[in-house]
Amino acid sequence: MSSPVPPLASLNGKTILQVVPEMATGGVERTTLEVASAIIEAGGRALVFSAGGRLVQELEALGAKHIYGEANSKLPWTVFVSNVSKLAQIIEQEKVDIVHARSRAPAWSALLAARRTKTPFVTTYHGIYNAKSGLKRWYNSVMARGDRVIANSGYTRDHVLDEHKIDPDRIEVIYRGVDVDAFDPKAVSDKRREELASQWGIALKSPRPRAILPARLTAWKGQKVMLEALGHLKLAGVEIDCLMVGDPQGRDSYRAELGQDIRRLGLEGQVHLVGHCNDMPAAFSLADFAVTPSIEPEAFGRTAAEAQAMGLAVIASDLGGARETVEDGVTGFLSPAGDGKALVDCIGRLLALSPAEKAAMGAAGAARVRSLFTTRALQSATVSFYQRLVEP
Repeated sequence: MSSPVPPLASLNGKTILQVVPEMATGGVERTTLEVASAIIEAGGRALVFSAGGRLVQELEALGAKHIYGEANSKLPWTVFVSNVSKLAQIIEQEKVDIVHARSRAPAWSALLAARRTKTPFVTTYHGIYNAKSGLKRWYNSVMARGDRVIANSGYTRDHVLDEHKIDPDRIEVIYRGVDVDAFDPKAVSDKRREELASQWGIALKSPRPRAILPARLTAWKGQKVMLEALGHLKLAGVEIDCLMVGDPQGRDSYRAELGQDIRRLGLEGQVHLVGHCNDMPAAFSLADFAVTPSIEPEAFGRTAAEAQAMGLAVIASDLGGARETVEDGVTGFLSPAGDGKALVDCIGRLLALSPAEKAAMGAAGAARVRSLFTTRALQSATVSFYQRLVEP
């Protein structure tokens, strides 16, 4: 049974427009949904401008209004002219009180439209954007140009202050949220677990320890580091199953490379590239522990938090937001990024724990998530943030 939740601040009569590239899949889109739900619960109107995607139906089922536009375009004419005009028209027709941008290209359009209509403009800095040139740094800077800026972790806040030199009073940390009612082992039925295991062609319970690496298939998420570690372990006589759960999002060549590495290292039958998953709580329930071996900093580390909510110990790279989501030695272990042999050592430390020690580590992680990283905390903080902007 879920715990009673405190009421949200009031947004009665207020209209909030969120601007994102698309409503496909990922942390930005999921946060957009969660915030739209909170806006409606708080008595406001929730609008989302995007290029559409698989989550539009879920968004509209909440009672939010989706407005289609080329928000995923990076063409200069679209970003700086046509989308600006379209957004300005939406702001005026819908009587928008706050414009909230969550990604760089559409944020430029939203910024110019908000300035044109004299509407409060806020941003959420969701990622750690690379800037190898002055032009790229200028392009990224739009995410720090909000009247107020939300950072999704303390690490992100420090990055924004260092990179963009903005007034610290303009930035506020609101952690990404985990739906702790959904990501609860007790909420996952045997039927859901059985159906997912059957869909993936794996045993419900592996005779070997089973890890899960939940991340879209892209090089910086560290799938190759995990394969390197599993190869070292196999040579040492330790076999571990691994579920690599994530969509290649068009990176078919990278997926093919992973398949080649699996064969080269003799990991066939141990490593499963299962693709996108619509039931991540069930996916986590099929694993014994989670690994998030990113080779670049995570702004927050949502999947590490979700895994901990499910009672799994997590081995994460020792950089970025993971240092806030995973408490080393308490809820899991932090491993040097990009170092397969160091990852082997962390996996060995985890496997050496007694069942009682593993259970204690999982319980500590779940408690930490429920204390700091819930969806409700995200929703409450964001609604209060909006209220302060419209009702000073």
